[in-house]
Amino acid sequence: MLSWDDEVSSAPAPRQPQPAPLADTGLNLGAAAAEPEAAPEAVAKRVNADDKRIINGKTDVNQLVPFKYKWAWDKYLAGCANHWMPQEVNMQRDIELWKNPNGLTDDERRLVKRNLGFFVTADSLAANNIVLGTYRHITAPECRQYLLRQAFEEAIHTHAYQYIVESLGLDEAEIFNAYNEVKSIRDKDEFLIPFINTLTDPAFTTGTVENDQKLLRSLIVFACLMEGLFFYVGFTQILALGRQNKMMGAAEQYQYILRDESMHCNFGIDLINTIKMENPLLWTAEFREEIKGLFLKAVDLEYAYAEDTMPRGVLGLNAPMFKGYLRFIANRRAQQIGLEQMFAQEENPFPWMSEMIDLKKERNFFETRVIEYQTGGALNWE
Repeated sequence: MLSWDDEVSSAPAPRQPQPAPLADTGLNLGAAAAEPEAAPEAVAKRVNADDKRIINGKTDVNQLVPFKYKWAWDKYLAGCANHWMPQEVNMQRDIELWKNPNGLTDDERRLVKRNLGFFVTADSLAANNIVLGTYRHITAPECRQYLLRQAFEEAIHTHAYQYIVESLGLDEAEIFNAYNEVKSIRDKDEFLIPFINTLTDPAFTTGTVENDQKLLRSLIVFACLMEGLFFYVGFTQILALGRQNKMMGAAEQYQYILRDESMHCNFGIDLINTIKMENPLLWTAEFREEIKGLFLKAVDLEYAYAEDTMPRGVLGLNAPMFKGYLRFIANRRAQQIGLEQMFAQEENPFPWMSEMIDLKKERNFFETRVIEYQTGGALNWE
């Protein structure tokens, strides 16, 4: 939820002498430092929380406090508290099951490989979008702090999929290049890539209504459609395997990933809604109609992926069941950013998925062992 109560900031400090110019590091030190003609008192002014903005801010992005967007800092702390690593999960039972000719059906094996084929590159695309694009356009340091944590979590997720692929002895070239070779995966990625390219273009800057809408559009695509919709067929499939005592190690890792991605989605929605609040001119009727069209396209793409990964019924699931599920999720995401529902009377056919998001790490959900991390005093520096 958004916090509408801005933290009261300290009063500006008395006028200070102008500091010596800093070397050009490529960092945005605020408009005052970037413009030589700025008055000395503007350069030395301490940050006032009320002056902060999510985009097009003029305050010093290197001064984390005073907080204005406390919700972003709270999500950063929650992300740190949820930290996990793939090698904590014991994959022995998965390995034995995969090597057993009768352990899984052909349809279940297809499902697992298609699943990994999408996810191994999806989180890399998400990380690229954050590190090379979104981060440099966000001018609120609290939000930047969370984005750094999110980028690290995307790396952990890619590590997790690689760990599963390696553990099962899968053909790495086949899995990691699936986004070029499998149409249902390629189509989803080709939908996303233009929105990545917008933000990662070195010539792209915010500051006009047109470009600010481009940024907002890309944020909506990634928070609501990539992390908030495209991931859910795959999550449901692998977690359904786990519910049938199959691929338990992979299912546990996907459960941790689902928890992370749910937080990424919620952070993105808070970011979107705050940008809307601070820049109401962006949320035009024409823009909203365009976003609805993107939602409808994303639902169609994810449903095509469901059909490709489940050409026949498997695990008590079939592709038509996901049509209602995807429409239910799309309605929820649309409402979360202030759009009307696009599909009438859709209900969640997988209520157990909501329970999966609430995983507590210490719950020992699939009877696996969580290893201890090395502390500073225990590290071997040799």
